[in-house]
Amino acid sequence: MKKVCARIAGLLFVIFTLSGCITPPPSEVGWITLFDGTHLNNFKRVGDANWRLDDGMVIADLGGKDASYLVSKESYGDFQIRAEFWVDSDANSGIFIRAQNPEKISADTSYEVNIFDKRPDPSYGTGGIPNVAPTLVPIKLGGQWSTYDITAKGSQLTIVLNGVKTVDVRDTKFAKGPFALQYGGGVVKFRKVQIRPI
Repeated sequence: MKKVCARIAGLLFVIFTLSGCITPPPSEVGWITLFDGTHLNNFKRVGDANWRLDDGMVIADLGGKDASYLVSKESYGDFQIRAEFWVDSDANSGIFIRAQNPEKISADTSYEVNIFDKRPDPSYGTGGIPNVAPTLVPIKLGGQWSTYDITAKGSQLTIVLNGVKTVDVRDTKFAKGPFALQYGGGVVKFRKVQIRPI
C-alpha cells in the first residue's frame, strides 16, 4: 500500500509540474540551460583545444598555440549568465560576451570576463574585463569550483564571482553577439552554463 501511495504522489507531482500548478522560485524563472554536462549542441567549437565531455563536465587541458572557444550558436543583447567552472592555478580562460566575430574571438571585439589568476597585469586578471574594467576585488580561484554571474543590460556590465562583485561599469562598445567559453591554457572545466534574457 505504501508503494502505491508513493507512486500516486509522484504521479501527481509530475502532473502538477507539467500543468504549471507548481511554479519555480522567482530566482529560477526564465533561465535557459545551454550546458548541463550531457551535450554541446548549443555551441560551436572554434580552435583546436581538446574539449570533451567527462563526468557531467566539459573539459579542456590541451590546445594549440592559439586560444580555443566554445561559441554559443545564438546571439544575445541584454542577459544574465550563470556559469559554474573549475580551473587550475595555471589556467587562462574566460567568458567572452557580445562577441562581434564568432570566428575570431578576442578582447578587442568582445567583453572578456577574465579567468586568469597569473595574468601579468593582475588588475585585469580573474574577475576583471581587460581593456574595460579592472577587478574591484583581486581573486585567485585555482583549484576550486566557482560561479560567475554576469549581467549585461544596455551599457551596464556587472560581474559577480562567487558572490563578490568584481566589476560594475558602463561601456557602449558592444551591444549584442554570441558568448564564448575560452580555453587558453592549463586545465579548464565547465559543468553548468545558463542564460536568462532580460
